[in-house]
Amino acid sequence: MRICIIAEGCYPYVVGGVSSWVHSMIRSFPEQEFVILAIVANRSLRGKYVYELPENVTEVHELYLDDSDWGKKKRHKKRMNKKEYHALRSLLLNQRIQWESLFDLFQKREFSISDLLMGEDFLNAVAEYYKLNYSQIVFSDFLWTMRSIYLPLFFTLKMKVPKADLYHCVATGYAGVLGSMAKHIHGGRLLISEHGIYTREREEELLKSKWIQGIYKNIWMEQFRKMSQMAYDRADLVTSLYEHARELQLEIGCPAEKTKIIPNGVLVEQFQSLPGKQEEDQEHINIGAVLRVSPIKDVKTLLQAFDFAKKREPALKLWIMGSWEEEQEYAQECFDLAEAMELSDVVFTGKINVREYLGRMDMTILSSISEGQPLVILESFAAGKPVIATDVGNCSGLILGERDDYGDAGIVTHIMNVEEMAHAMVKLAHDPTLRGQMGEVGRRRAASGYRLEFMKDAYRKLYAAFAKSMGLAWTEKRA
Repeated sequence: MRICIIAEGCYPYVVGGVSSWVHSMIRSFPEQEFVILAIVANRSLRGKYVYELPENVTEVHELYLDDSDWGKKKRHKKRMNKKEYHALRSLLLNQRIQWESLFDLFQKREFSISDLLMGEDFLNAVAEYYKLNYSQIVFSDFLWTMRSIYLPLFFTLKMKVPKADLYHCVATGYAGVLGSMAKHIHGGRLLISEHGIYTREREEELLKSKWIQGIYKNIWMEQFRKMSQMAYDRADLVTSLYEHARELQLEIGCPAEKTKIIPNGVLVEQFQSLPGKQEEDQEHINIGAVLRVSPIKDVKTLLQAFDFAKKREPALKLWIMGSWEEEQEYAQECFDLAEAMELSDVVFTGKINVREYLGRMDMTILSSISEGQPLVILESFAAGKPVIATDVGNCSGLILGERDDYGDAGIVTHIMNVEEMAHAMVKLAHDPTLRGQMGEVGRRRAASGYRLEFMKDAYRKLYAAFAKSMGLAWTEKRA
C-alpha cells in the first residue's frame, strides 16, 4: 500500500513530538511505501531535513505557504465562468462551500494566483462579504487582509498532490485541505490523526497575537474553522490522543462515528536501566527539561521559576535538553535572561540522546503553553521519574491518571505561573520518598497503557482495514 503522510511545519525539518511520531510510524511499517507531503513556510527550508529518511520513503513533496507566484510574466487574464465564480463566492462567504468545484478549478485550470487575488472576480466576492459583515471598517485594509488570508490557501489548492492509496494527515488545516483534495483527485482513503486540535491551537495563537488586531482575528479564525470542518467531513476516520481532544473534535464539528482514540506510546524497555547519576551529579538535585527551546515551551517562565526555587533549595540544577537552532532569536533571549539573572546551575545541552541524560535526573519538568500528549512525559514515566507539567493538553490526565487508579505521577501547575512551578520543584526536591513514589506510579502507568507496541498495533489494524476496503493486499514482516 502506498501511504502519503501530510504534515505541516514538522517532519522532517524539526525534531519534536509530532515529528518523532511520524518517523516512528514510517519505520514501523517497512513493507509499505511512504510518500511525504510536507507543508513549510518558505523555500529556505527546502531539503533541510533533520531526520535521515527511512528507506521506505520514496518521495518528498514540499508545499511553501509563503511563496512567490511562479507563473509566466505575460498571462492571459480570463474571467471565471459562472460555476467557478459561485464556488469562489461560497468560500469567501462561508456559505455551503463548494470544495469539490474549488479543487477542480485550482487543479485543472491554468492561471496565476496573483492575477486571481488582484482580479475582478476576487474583488467582487470580497466586496459582497464586506457589505454583509464588515462595512464599518476601511475597505482597502479589508481587501488586503483577505488577500493575505487566501494566498496560502490558494497555494495549497494549486499544489499537485501525489497519487496514493491512503492519505494520512497529521492535522487538519492546510494538511487537511491537501488530503481532502488528493482524495477527490486520485481516490483512496483519508485518515486524520490530530495530536493537538489544530483549530483550537490556531485560535489560541490568534488571541495572543499582536500582529492581527480587532475583527481580523475573527476572520482568520473562521478560515481555520472552515478548513477543519471540510477535512472532518471528507475524512474516513479521525483519531485523537485522549478523550478531551475527541470531545473538542466533536464540538468543532467532526461526526462522532468517525472518531477514535489512539494514545501515544513509547518503548518502555528502552528507558529502563538507564545510566544513573554521575559523580558530578551527587551534590545536585537534577531537574530535566526535555524540550525544543521555543516560545511555545515557555522557557523564560521556567528560568524565572528555577531562580525562585534555587534560592530555597541551593542544590537544584536545571538541565534544558533540546535544540535551539529552529528558534535562534528566542533561544538567544533565553540565554541572555539566564545571564542577566545570574542563574547558576543552568545547562543548555543542545540536541542530545535523551536516554543518556534521563537516568541522571531526579525529576523532569515541562513548562509549555500548548501541548497534545507529550512523549517526553511518557518517556519520563518509563524511566521512573516524577514530572512537573503545566495544565495543557493531556498533561493533567497523564500525571493525575485518567485511565487507571494508580495515583499521582507528579505535579500539575497552571501555565506561566512562576510561583506554582517553583513550589513544585522545591516540594519534590525536599521529599525524595515522594519522588520515588511518584516515579513508580509513572512507570506503572506507562507500562500498562502507553506502550509503543499498543499504538503501532492500533494503526496496523487501521492500515490493514483501509487496504482491505480498497481490495489491496496487506503484507508485513514483523520483528
